[in-house]
Amino acid sequence: MITIGINPVAFTIGSLSVRWYGIMVALAVVVVVLWMLREIRRGAALSYDIILTAALVGIPSGVIISRLLHVVDRLDLYLQNPGLIFGFEGLTIYGAILGAAVGIWIYSRFSHFRFGYFADLVAPGVILAQAVGRVGCILNGCCYGASTSLPWGMVYTHPESYAPLGVAVHPTQLYEIIFCLIVFALLLKLRGRFKPDGSLFLIYLSLYSLWRIGIDFLREGTSFILGLHQAQVIGIIVLLVAIPILALRTRWVRAETT
Repeated sequence: MITIGINPVAFTIGSLSVRWYGIMVALAVVVVVLWMLREIRRGAALSYDIILTAALVGIPSGVIISRLLHVVDRLDLYLQNPGLIFGFEGLTIYGAILGAAVGIWIYSRFSHFRFGYFADLVAPGVILAQAVGRVGCILNGCCYGASTSLPWGMVYTHPESYAPLGVAVHPTQLYEIIFCLIVFALLLKLRGRFKPDGSLFLIYLSLYSLWRIGIDFLREGTSFILGLHQAQVIGIIVLLVAIPILALRTRWVRAETT
């Protein structure tokens, strides 16, 4: 078994505890921004101002929707403790992705840049950032899997961990890191091979949705609808939207040279 005894709290400032999870999420955001700045240096038809403003719009919109979906998922808890609603200890990856996408799409309507083009450029950076963020989940003990007797099960021992102590669980966070890195490599291979703009982003969303529908059967979580987790329900909705668009509109083209 893999023993995780790291203190999830990186440091404290007075009464404020800063967890490794928050640090890794912040680092994940930096990865996305740096990825897009890299794309501009490689010749992407976007300005630095657009990227920085998109970050200023996408980060808060992603956080707000991420938090909202978490509150809805744990509504019983927050109805009993409404003061806990305004916090950042519970976030959802789907909320962050979809919230940021909506915010940047609205911004694109005013700034007149092609959202689909932007989304295709950012998709590999987003899945890479998700891998970084899941490292925070490992250290935090959140998003853990069901109990297991497999030799690579994770056993958490630190009392600040959110995972059950002394119980071997599926390292679903590690599974997702591996999946994200595979999809990252795949998206890099597929760049420039699909039209219209936005197709690569829809492929990314579809692959991640399929993954979440499957992996959440191994993850602990609350029942949202029909015994499914919230992420599984959202994944099904995303697929119902994305797959018909990909089937009806997307076409394979010769790879663009750069």
